[in-house]
Amino acid sequence: MKTIKGPALFLAQFASDTAPFNSWPAITAWAADCGYAGVQVPSWDNRLIDLDLAADSKGYCDDWAGQAQANGIVVTELSCHLQGQLVAVHPAYDTAFDGFSAPSVRGNPAARQAWAVAQVEKTIRASHNLGLTAVATFSGALAWPYIYPWPQRPAGLVEAAFDELAKRWRPLLDLADENGVDLCYEIHPGEDLHDGVSFEMFLDRVAQHPRAKMLYDPSHYVLQCLDYLDNLDIYADRIGMFHVKDAEFNPTGRQGVYGGFQSWVNRAGRFRSLGDGQVDFGAIFSKLAAMDFDGWAVVEWECALKHPEDGAREGAAFVRDHIIRVTPHAFDDFAAGGTDDAANRAMLGLDR
Repeated sequence: MKTIKGPALFLAQFASDTAPFNSWPAITAWAADCGYAGVQVPSWDNRLIDLDLAADSKGYCDDWAGQAQANGIVVTELSCHLQGQLVAVHPAYDTAFDGFSAPSVRGNPAARQAWAVAQVEKTIRASHNLGLTAVATFSGALAWPYIYPWPQRPAGLVEAAFDELAKRWRPLLDLADENGVDLCYEIHPGEDLHDGVSFEMFLDRVAQHPRAKMLYDPSHYVLQCLDYLDNLDIYADRIGMFHVKDAEFNPTGRQGVYGGFQSWVNRAGRFRSLGDGQVDFGAIFSKLAAMDFDGWAVVEWECALKHPEDGAREGAAFVRDHIIRVTPHAFDDFAAGGTDDAANRAMLGLDR
């Protein structure tokens, strides 16, 4: 068994134009002060990283990571969630997702997709230059507007969407393999890869590519009423990353999974700071320890109620208290009798 590394913090929800969240040295110092040992970095945020330089320059990566290390912080992974989202966008979402892209490609879906693919490629190369072994991403979505089959979906619609999704991602998975990096898709509503079945549909189309992994986040499963513990058992070999995020689902006679178009604070299902929701993290950390997961426990703060800085500080302590330092031996080794094949046969009565 292996001990999970942590705690780490995903910085996407904290980066801003206000100190200490507006520069790489300052935000890593703040994270360390909160009690974190690592950070997961949004590759799209140029306040924190120059992705172009990171993709091309090992020297830049060494200097950049060194600034974090000077503050006692390790870079755990890079994220290209927003760029991955743009690898596949249904036209219904063109306007909404344009804001994720560079101004020069907005209003031009083909140019935006090409830009997004190049961004994912740069994140893969930057991860290699940093000595990292996993990238966090979204899959994007072509079929999501048809998630609820009314009116009836035409035959072959979903299959065509997944065929195209796999076609777009297969070259990126191959590039990741060349660079020794896993692509960890966050299984997330709004993405075509939103549960185990849809992830398997994708795997079938990329020939079970060894670099296609899951970013496991139980909060998204709570809000889908999906068994997040059974999910760990099913996909143990495919889980490459772990977001520690809490959630709660409290349906009423007025609303359930879909939320009735309510704000996050008024939904039946909502994200909460660690310890304030319904996720059984004791069971999750136990299962991850038993299945030899040796990645990082990365806090992703998203809460409808609590201030983010309070959630961050509480989250570091929460993860630290849940990480299981695995035992190097069996608890009953003290009673080991020491035996051999002859003794085993005698105990089984095989030589009588």
